[in-house]
Amino acid sequence: MAKGGKPHLNLVFIGHVDHGKSTTVGRILFDSGNIDEQAMKKLKDKAQELGKAGFEFAFVMDNLKEERERGVTIDLAHKELLTDKYYLTIIDAPGHKDFIKNMITGTSQADAAVVVVSANPSDGVQAQTKEHIFLSRTLGVQQVIIAVNKMDMAKYEEKRYNEVKDQVSALLKSVGYKPDAIKFIPIASFPGDNVVKKTDKMPWYKGITLLEAINDLKEPEKPIDLPLRMPIQDVYNITGIGVVPVGRVETGKLKIGAKVMAVPGREGKGVPGEVKTIEMHHEQLQEALPGDNVGINVRGFGKKDVARGDVLGPEDNVPSVASEFTAQVVVLNHPSVITIGYTPVFHIHTAQVACQFTELTKKINPATGEVLAEKPDFIKTGDVAIVKLKPVQPLVIEKQKDIPQLARFAVRDSGQTVAAGMCIDLVKKA
Repeated sequence: MAKGGKPHLNLVFIGHVDHGKSTTVGRILFDSGNIDEQAMKKLKDKAQELGKAGFEFAFVMDNLKEERERGVTIDLAHKELLTDKYYLTIIDAPGHKDFIKNMITGTSQADAAVVVVSANPSDGVQAQTKEHIFLSRTLGVQQVIIAVNKMDMAKYEEKRYNEVKDQVSALLKSVGYKPDAIKFIPIASFPGDNVVKKTDKMPWYKGITLLEAINDLKEPEKPIDLPLRMPIQDVYNITGIGVVPVGRVETGKLKIGAKVMAVPGREGKGVPGEVKTIEMHHEQLQEALPGDNVGINVRGFGKKDVARGDVLGPEDNVPSVASEFTAQVVVLNHPSVITIGYTPVFHIHTAQVACQFTELTKKINPATGEVLAEKPDFIKTGDVAIVKLKPVQPLVIEKQKDIPQLARFAVRDSGQTVAAGMCIDLVKKA
């Protein structure tokens, strides 16, 4: 939804733990006037009191008490930022291994990513940076900005900046991004160099600031030409109104009077209805567009008919319920190996459904797409593969080429994300 007449953009900040994502975001919000001095001073005092002086900008993002004490970003923090051009939702995604699940759910909603990489000579370009760049690619983030942070720790030297730039360019290329089309910005977030304000410490750099690079991002195309898909996040029962499903329109348009169907629905048969009202931020709308988070009232939906994970679509183009599907997956972090029969939980749009690996079709090179092995016995961390999957209960998923917004998923097992991927083909449930 546009705010102040400005287009909306979801921007995710990703990168290795301790490379300064939260500080960068805090600095942008502060220097651009999106947080006031008063709030900043409070955070500064709090940081000192916890013996974490220097973390005050990060505290802007890290709202949870536990995060403040550990100095690590745990969950996704969403912040609003108004720039000259955009109304941005900033998603500060954790770089920390255990928290990569949030990073995936965050990234799958992102229109663009800022990858924060440290120029501190003792940090180097971490494996995690590679993983995050690869993830943004696999999950379909088209636009990327690389922020080379901590230039103050590299004495603002051009030589160090160029080394980092070369290393990151190689990573970008290896996963199919074109480095020439990507902006690299040298910054130092803690002192505030080149984030919002131009710096005099890097006379060798003639380019733009990070905020200007963000303003230069292309406006995301709203997938309004695709059929309506609205995954249901929660269902409320409101006295006097009835059943109110809440969710975010991913594609298409939702209009009052529309004849819709929620699937799988209670018995996996689908629930028909007619949209009576659409509300967003307590305002009544005539129609909702992609990116809008809305509550709707639908004639025909009973209390037990729909639940989180169901997807709403037009009656004449019902969302696909798959009895099995084929996917391209990247194994991010599996303690041993994945073999046929493995049945972890898949997180896709708002649904969480266990799916069984029924075939490991082939292992491929992610950069070139070349087949490395047909029908491998197992796949392990770092592998990219084409696999067949069978959901244990009805699941709505779409093909990447038809509706990419509903094709991406994360795979979780025993508290961590083991893989991520996208659906490339499916068999519709009879």
